[in-house]
Amino acid sequence: MKLIVAVVQNEDIGRLLDALQKEGIMATKLSTSGGFLRSGNTTLLIGIDDDRVSEVIDIISQKCKTRKQIVSSPVTNNPSTGVYMPYPIEITIGGATIFVLNVERFEKV
Repeated sequence: MKLIVAVVQNEDIGRLLDALQKEGIMATKLSTSGGFLRSGNTTLLIGIDDDRVSEVIDIISQKCKTRKQIVSSPVTNNPSTGVYMPYPIEITIGGATIFVLNVERFEKV
């Protein structure tokens, strides 16, 4: 048995949970935040048999796509004057960060 920990952007979570549910895959949803943009995301905990790990990762890959977003730079343009003039930069957001861990023991009580 494995524990899949998937950190997913909030924009993708609805589609992902629907797809997992259609395949009979249960997940525990935790609201989390962090990263470069300090934006909201969701962490899923998924307990799954070893032979279904690839299936879960495939579903996550299909539903959590990366995309480009324009954000304001948090950097000062002219450090000598201390003037802060944000300028737009393009970053890649979305996708998922996935950890697969061995489960020594699983009980449902």
